[in-house]
Formats: sequence, structure tokens, C-alpha cells
Amino acid sequence: MKPFHLPLLLGLLACLASASAFAHRGHDTLSVVRIDAKGQVLVTHHLTAHDIEPGVLRQIAPQAQPSLDDPQALAALTGYVGEHFLLAEGDQTVALTLDKTTLAGDDIELRYRGQLKDHDAALQVRDGLLADVFPEIDNQVNVHRGGTTRTLRFTEASWQPVPQGEDG
Repeated sequence: MKPFHLPLLLGLLACLASASAFAHRGHDTLSVVRIDAKGQVLVTHHLTAHDIEPGVLRQIAPQAQPSLDDPQALAALTGYVGEHFLLAEGDQTVALTLDKTTLAGDDIELRYRGQLKDHDAALQVRDGLLADVFPEIDNQVNVHRGGTTRTLRFTEASWQPVPQGEDG
């Protein structure tokens, strides 16, 4: 190998190594809450399989295979998400029911539906997804309501009010 090729090769290898580090930001989740004019709620959670399999599944479904191909493991995950992500109007928790599960490669999408009793009520969100597994978690929740989007960030399991503006 010619001497001038070695620095070029080393530089290329360094770039490739750093690119893979940037490709995986962490174990964060994205949840999108959509509330229509009638108070119907649609919550969509975006997770990645490489964060869930096998470690999280071993904790939440120890009797199941640590793979989302196992129906018992998938049921445990949807139950876990239903318990660790909550929406409340006033002091009442909104009942959210699993509507759809989509597994596509590394992408996991879990969709839940609910109904507000008062579509103008002040809302609070509690996002504890994976906070009990990954202490460095930084989850984002986007709440779409009345033509406005509000973004909440969670670094621990806690309740946060959804800011209300002129549009709700």
C-alpha cells in the first residue's frame, strides 16, 4: 500500500465509525396525540425493535420469548405501553384502548384510541415509557389539538400539563 493511501484509509474508517454512532441517538420514544373537535383521541407510539428486543421484553415478559414474533411478548409490550403512558383531563385518566399494532422491520407503531368527556378540558400527559429500563431516556410527545401542536419532553416518568393557547 502506498504511504499516502494510509491516512486516507484511516480517515475513511474514522468517518464510518462516527456515522454509526450518530445513527443511534439513544433509547428515546416519540408519541403523537391527536385530538379532534369531538374529543376523540388517537395516540400513536413510535418505538424501535432494537430497543425493545430482547432486554425490555425479558423484563416485562419473562415467560415469553424475547422477540416481538411471540404473541405473548407483543401482548406484554402493548400492556406495558398502556400502563406507562397516560392522558388525563382534569383529575380523570382517559381510557385508552389498543387499536392497532404495526411491526415493520425495526419500526414498532402502537396505536391507542380514547374519548375525552370534555373536548375543551385541560390535559395532562404522563410518559414513563422505558424510563424504568433506560435512565437516560428523553421521550417526546407531540399533542395536536385545535390546529395547534404542543411538544412535551420527558426525561423521567412524570405528569406534565399540555400548554393551552388561543387555539386550545
